[in-house]
Amino acid sequence: MSLLNKHAIFEKNSILLCVGVLITVAIGGLVEIAPLFYLESTIEKVKGMRPYTPLELAGRNIYIREGCYNCHSQMVRPFRDEAERYGHYSLAAESMYDHPFQWGSKRTGPDLARVGGRYSDDWHVAHMNNPRSVVPESIMPGYPFLAEYSLKIEDLAGHLAANRGVGVPYSDEMIEKAVEDARTQVNPDADDFDAFMERYPKAQVRDFDGNPEKLSELDALIAYLQMLGTLVDFDLYAKDPALR
Repeated sequence: MSLLNKHAIFEKNSILLCVGVLITVAIGGLVEIAPLFYLESTIEKVKGMRPYTPLELAGRNIYIREGCYNCHSQMVRPFRDEAERYGHYSLAAESMYDHPFQWGSKRTGPDLARVGGRYSDDWHVAHMNNPRSVVPESIMPGYPFLAEYSLKIEDLAGHLAANRGVGVPYSDEMIEKAVEDARTQVNPDADDFDAFMERYPKAQVRDFDGNPEKLSELDALIAYLQMLGTLVDFDLYAKDPALR
């Protein structure tokens, strides 16, 4: 009997076909899943990634609270048109400290994975106050109240501790210094500046909302937006094909 005729046995007998499908799927599943039990992490660490500063984390919480993720994704797909518009495609490691991550396909507004440094702080202030003042066709609502509300910094240590509970490597010192670090990030003249930069390399330190008299929710949100996509040196990926 030829191999083709042997295959006909499965085509004519539904029970054998179901058993064969189950066996095939089981083998394929084991091949894919079993190795994961022997890996400490499935995400390859990338140079430059670090946990969010307390101020950035607070800004991210505000970003989620206000539902920004409903209209903006943070995932550049590996397609030419996306890379030309937004930059290098997203790496898994860029979201390794995100709980929850901000991937997605819903884009009423542009993707924000690489928005850090693309616009000035003043642009972000104007955009949050009245989006149509800088993007006339925007349908985004304004968030002028963010500049009026003081940031609840007393909760920051708890937020860092909660993230450590799900695997983000915040140290005891980072948690203890959370409130002080939030204040330091908006004040380059702070006494703890050098220690802060050692804890959070590449952190941007300045008054973000244009009002040095108040540490506002807008400070936190802009600090978060200005950090997105700035930690990884993608020039390394452009020079080394093995990293692509």
